[in-house]
Amino acid sequence: MVTKALKIAYRLIFKYLNPFFHFSFKNSSYIISPHGPRGAWIRYPRIHYILKGEYPEKNNDGIMYDQWIELYSKLNDAKELKIKESIQGFSEKPKISIILPVYNPNIIWLKEAIDSVRFQLYPNWELCIADDCSTNQEVRDTIAEYAESDSRVKFVFREINGHISAASNSALLLATADWVALLDQDDLLSEDALYHVAKAILDNPSAKIIYSDEDKTDEFGKRFDPHFKPKWNYELFKSYNFISHLGVYHKPTLVEVGRFQLGLEGAQDYDLVLRILEYSANSVPYHIPRILYHWRSHSTSTASDTNIKSYVPNATKIALDSHFKRVNIPASTEIDRSGATRIRYSSYEKEPLVSIIILSHYKNHLMRKCIISIIKKTKYTNYEIIVIDNTPDDSECCRLIEKLKNKKPNLKYIRYNCEFNYSKINNFAVKHSLGEIICFLNNDTEVITPDWLCEMVSHANRPDVGAVGCLLLYPNNLVQHAGIIMGIQHRVGHAFKYFHYQDRGYMSRMCVVQSYSAVTGACLVVNRKKFNLVGGFDEINLPVAFNDVDLCLKLMNIGYNNVWTPFAKLYHHEGASRGVDESLSKNERYSQELNIIRSKYPELFHADPFYNPNLSLNSEDFALASPPRVEFI
Repeated sequence: MVTKALKIAYRLIFKYLNPFFHFSFKNSSYIISPHGPRGAWIRYPRIHYILKGEYPEKNNDGIMYDQWIELYSKLNDAKELKIKESIQGFSEKPKISIILPVYNPNIIWLKEAIDSVRFQLYPNWELCIADDCSTNQEVRDTIAEYAESDSRVKFVFREINGHISAASNSALLLATADWVALLDQDDLLSEDALYHVAKAILDNPSAKIIYSDEDKTDEFGKRFDPHFKPKWNYELFKSYNFISHLGVYHKPTLVEVGRFQLGLEGAQDYDLVLRILEYSANSVPYHIPRILYHWRSHSTSTASDTNIKSYVPNATKIALDSHFKRVNIPASTEIDRSGATRIRYSSYEKEPLVSIIILSHYKNHLMRKCIISIIKKTKYTNYEIIVIDNTPDDSECCRLIEKLKNKKPNLKYIRYNCEFNYSKINNFAVKHSLGEIICFLNNDTEVITPDWLCEMVSHANRPDVGAVGCLLLYPNNLVQHAGIIMGIQHRVGHAFKYFHYQDRGYMSRMCVVQSYSAVTGACLVVNRKKFNLVGGFDEINLPVAFNDVDLCLKLMNIGYNNVWTPFAKLYHHEGASRGVDESLSKNERYSQELNIIRSKYPELFHADPFYNPNLSLNSEDFALASPPRVEFI
């Protein structure tokens, strides 16, 4: 009875005070939203923590990381037996050299690091240790003892302290294998790490770089903060080095590109990956979607605080800027306090003309606000606005555009009478536009950041980029769109929906440029030639829903990256101009178009390459999947 009374009260608050209202009841968290069923309730267990800027241990699938480890990650006798049987069936057993630079480590942690190699289920390895002139004699004694007890442990004692790049190169000289894995002196490999690496080497003979997921371990061995990574995502990699741990490299290629560079300590592996990418342009880094590395978090490690090693940001900037120079990409690098990177691209000398296409379908007051915000706030100057009116028997839109022409002469009005077909109307508008770049913009959006169009055009104008999306916020500054994830709740989901805009998101992914499979058509920028190359929007099969997703996937299928940027922000009064699809006919049409897009891209709905199979398809907050979509061996 109390619950029913609370619901009625909060419905009234929703109706008269705020289009979004958040509350907690009996340890659950709710948000009242016009975008839930009939404008009522959305149960969102994490929103309470999101608004506080906190993350609970428990996720939307109802499982904590400790439980997840026990159920899906921890080895037992049966799993170890399967791995050993699998190793016996290998056509060959590639040797792996583990590179371990050492300088005055905690002795206990050093022993644990070495033991994590010695206790590997996969036997064909060698551990190459380079002590960088430690001042603690016990360090050298410990290394020598291990080498004496296991012939696979090799070492060199450097006479001069040279820092991590020099020490890594010294360890590399000991390596005799074709593949080298990097290990830090206080970190740990999972017991099955080298087995999965060896399997990846055999299964991917063209790979030059292999990387895995990772988590952190505290000073007492408790694991936390799992980092489940996407498949290769060049845009995200330029934002931060997500390869990091466990990184495994083809040694002949590593040597050919010049080994570890002195002077780039703190970003030496980042720089290494960039140079290998340049050298082996046709080889894509291979991702193992498993936690194979445990990064020790303590008071002097960057696992606990990225600001501890103050030289890292400068080394990162040098590595990236040098990369851009070598590959002739006109770009410059900025590093924020967290270590995340923003790349500013100078992809044009003269501003290309942008055609901003706005489809009018009722709610002219929203469109007026949209157009005024563009005119008043947009820093980019070379654009035209094309309003295409699909409102039956309504001259109000035309009168509004005539008034606004005084403020923006390059404002065009086109009337297009037909049954509502988003794809057909926008394709028609493109044919009547002049821009080299096309910006599809909903009439219920509102510009926030003045350089939104500068940012999006700088990406859309790049030769390797397809569609470009932005950060869309609800009017109360909660996230509506931060990239599209395929397969969420058997449909498509918006990453970090309902997060506060100041939240960094999972692994800072809410505040860095990256690739997604798709971005929303509510604000989508694309080069006209690329749009036409894939035939524009699908007018026949996808007249209303998923046409933007289909456009992005068509672009991705012919080799373009779809890019999402948080540095272009707009408000989105989602669905305000057409209302919520509630009628039976609209629901049937939605289901039909969903089935079409699912049948067209079945693999992406099960395994989005920019999302990890250990993350949930039940929510949009990068929660743990229970169970994960990963086969054991």
